[in-house]
Amino acid sequence: MRNRIISRYLIREIVGIFALGLTIFTLVLLMGRMVKLMEMVVSNGVPLVEVARLIALLLPSFLVLTIPMAFLLAVLLAFGRLSSDNEITVLKASGLSLYVLLPPVLISAVLAGMLTLFISLVAVPWGNSGFKQMTVDVARKYAATAIRERIFRDDIPGIVLYVDHYDEATRRMERVMIQDGRDPERPLTIFAKNGLITSDITSSGLRILLHNGSIHTQSANGDYRLVSFGEYLLTAEAGRGAAVVRTETDMGVAELFNTANAPQTAPQARVKMLAEMHSRFAFPGAVFVFALLAVPLGLQNRRSGKTSGFTVSIFILLLYYVLLLFLRTLAEKGVIPPFAALWLPNLLFGGLGLALLRMAAAEKNLRDIPAMLGFGKRRVA
Repeated sequence: MRNRIISRYLIREIVGIFALGLTIFTLVLLMGRMVKLMEMVVSNGVPLVEVARLIALLLPSFLVLTIPMAFLLAVLLAFGRLSSDNEITVLKASGLSLYVLLPPVLISAVLAGMLTLFISLVAVPWGNSGFKQMTVDVARKYAATAIRERIFRDDIPGIVLYVDHYDEATRRMERVMIQDGRDPERPLTIFAKNGLITSDITSSGLRILLHNGSIHTQSANGDYRLVSFGEYLLTAEAGRGAAVVRTETDMGVAELFNTANAPQTAPQARVKMLAEMHSRFAFPGAVFVFALLAVPLGLQNRRSGKTSGFTVSIFILLLYYVLLLFLRTLAEKGVIPPFAALWLPNLLFGGLGLALLRMAAAEKNLRDIPAMLGFGKRRVA
């Protein structure tokens, strides 16, 4: 009964901090994308509802990273507070060992790891594919509303568009200038008195109908040509990247495995796909690694558990992800296999966590490490 009360107490402590940390870390990562998403609202007139859908599709790729980060922070701060408030000392005085406190941490780690695994295997490829497709659909749907007066618009592939006056209600343009460089051998400069721009969703492009203008062109050999027109129709792709390019982040694990082992797959693409496949399992595994590491480190913060726990967690996260990025770069260059690149950080940090956990159970702390290695004298308790 006593152990159950302690377990529930620890789980409540961890869950509360975990929810707060997950929110903060996710918002921090999301801020990097918010600028472009808000630009879609201001510049292109995209409704906030559709921007919210784009954010929802982005969340799985962020949560795979932020759930392990938030769990590390939660365990560090929870045990740091228990240690600084001498609650750990009281528990030990009542005859409980450190290992009695591990089950609630491991239960929480299992739940967080299973959630991360589900998001990694199912939600991430779904979200990435959906985000790319919806971005293209939004660009096609609202491309005609992105016209701004007296501003050069260069987001249409190969085309620069300038409009002196634009009526958003009728989509009518006045005094139009277009630089069409899609054919480098024969670039066109088009001037028109007025025109009409519409979105063609079925062909994923823009239709620009110009009236009363002229086309100026100069070929590669220097020949200049001028053509006047009463009506001219120009079609173009509706925004950069109108075609959805499928990458390894959009694939499920089975598709990654099959594509990586296909004979026609290039060696560099194969390495990226294998690295992505292993990352789908390595990131959920990081939850258990951080659990083993956070418990003994949290117990070290006896005097400043609430203040230094956040700093320690940020340092560990930076060290972990910098090492992961370094090893992944080596894998993409063919120096080490993708399996080693993605799992080596978990093995290193997990081994360190087990060693520190044994030290904490033996009433030793980080200051005892030099003496244990034979450097200096052992500290007298």
